[in-house]
Amino acid sequence: MSAPNLTLDCRGQACPRPIIELGRHLGDVEVGEVIAVAADDVAAHHDVPAWARMRGQEFVGEVEAEDGVPVYRIRRLS
Repeated sequence: MSAPNLTLDCRGQACPRPIIELGRHLGDVEVGEVIAVAADDVAAHHDVPAWARMRGQEFVGEVEAEDGVPVYRIRRLS
C-alpha cells in the first residue's frame, strides 16, 4: 500500500475531533489522492468509515502506525 498524500495526527483527540479534522482537511488533497487519519480514540474505528460512506468518499482501510496507533485511509472521490 502506497503512502498517503496527507496524514493527520489526531492522537490524543477524543471523538468527534478526528472526524472534524478529516472534514476540514479533505480539500487539502486532490480527487483520487489518499488522506489518512492516525487516531487512538476507539470511536474512530467506526466513525471514519461511516463518515467516508456518508460523504461519498472511499474508505480504503486501516493500517497500524509504528507506535501501534490505527491509521485510517480515505480516498477523495469528489
